[in-house]
Amino acid sequence: MTTSTQAPSHAAPGAARRGHHPGLALAVIAASQLMVVLDATIVNIALPHIQGSLKFSTTDLTWVLNAYTLTFGGLLLLGGRAGDILGRRRVFVFGILLFILASFLGGLATTSWWLLAARALQGVGGAIASPTALSLITTNFDEGHERNRAFGVFAAVSGSGAAVGLLAGGMLTSWLSWRWVLFVNVPIGIVIALLAREYINESERHPGRFDVGGAITSTLGMSVLVYGFIRAAGTAGWGDTWTVLSFVFAVVMLVAFVVIEMRHSQPITPLHLFANRNRSGSYVVMLALAGALFSMFFFLTLFVQYVLKYSPLKAGFAFLPVAASVIVSAQICAKQLLKVGPKPFMVFGAVLDAIGLFWLSQVGVHSSYVGGLLGPMVVFGLGMGFLFVPLTVVAVAGVAPHESGSASGLLNVMQQVGGTLGLAILTTAFASAQRQEGKHTHDNLQILAHGISATLKVSVVFAVIALIATIVGITAKAEDVDTASVPGMGA
Repeated sequence: MTTSTQAPSHAAPGAARRGHHPGLALAVIAASQLMVVLDATIVNIALPHIQGSLKFSTTDLTWVLNAYTLTFGGLLLLGGRAGDILGRRRVFVFGILLFILASFLGGLATTSWWLLAARALQGVGGAIASPTALSLITTNFDEGHERNRAFGVFAAVSGSGAAVGLLAGGMLTSWLSWRWVLFVNVPIGIVIALLAREYINESERHPGRFDVGGAITSTLGMSVLVYGFIRAAGTAGWGDTWTVLSFVFAVVMLVAFVVIEMRHSQPITPLHLFANRNRSGSYVVMLALAGALFSMFFFLTLFVQYVLKYSPLKAGFAFLPVAASVIVSAQICAKQLLKVGPKPFMVFGAVLDAIGLFWLSQVGVHSSYVGGLLGPMVVFGLGMGFLFVPLTVVAVAGVAPHESGSASGLLNVMQQVGGTLGLAILTTAFASAQRQEGKHTHDNLQILAHGISATLKVSVVFAVIALIATIVGITAKAEDVDTASVPGMGA
């Protein structure tokens, strides 16, 4: 067993306490991230089966997704901070164990509230494990080529996780039952927890205390903000009393959060992290990028199942080209990042995503998979891979070791909240486009296809925002990337 020791005082900043099996350490970290990320989409294709089994109404069914994303996004900051204070490996293993317990309970659910409670608990486990998984890379891999290669693997997993989740959901639902989209996490999680203790180095613990006020206000603020958007996107509308109150309460909580962070001696989110132009730019890019990613998968899942009449299994396989293209471009980017620098890859990736989404928006009721979906999905996936690697590196570059959990946690928050808010906003656009098309035809498939096409056109705006944020906000060069995690050396 690899023994965790304190780094010697003369060690170079950013140096990792390397274990005997770095390949296994990376596999454990990547597998945990894949499990957490794909759980946001793995239930998508199984939703009709869940609805029939547990008697969900159509409106309540959306909470099978939202219960997970709300707790996941709301508690990510706390998870990152916990890793810094208590030790990243220790917190990581706890998060994985909580995640698999919730998955097991969810698979046993016999009522709707039981499943929703389990999904919320899954989100808590994911929020604890995910940010510590990213920050564990800085503990186990030396900066430079080795660390950037590890970031490349991590980014590829993060970017392709949604597509893998759709595929896995289709396979498990078709071959076994919807319950196995939850049960499958149990054996995988147990193996990850056991291997983590054996092959992953523990980080140095940084004495401190938890910012309870910051944790409560940030969690409540983000959760209620997401709830407000979700409610507004549904039948309640923007003028609904509870929708308005949700936004008001969210603003109050988030303002209180900022005030607490400005005054607290050990804030859960050091606000000076946003003073770095590159880091702030990367957060904005991730926010917009996640909105486009989550929405594309959600609406194309509807398209391939209802318009193309694909089975759950075939629908899952239809998204494999996205995952493959993300992996390919992420590895290319990781190998060349020290030579080229992050900005060229990010600009190119954002342009590809905008092109891919606009191309996808041309789909119609008579479109085929090969003629209408395959090409633009590959283009979009390549763009995602070129963006995720530099985003991951820039977000933690120049961060003091004791704050890397907070920095990586914020990047994960932007991904989760951006995806949830983006989906809620585009669902509103989808409903509006369907209502307009319904005035001209009674063909349900035509109405659905038109709504999806119009929504994908709107999603191009997210890719354009990511492009603008990259051009304006990212200034890091190749030499800055090589100083990742060295205090004060970020651009």
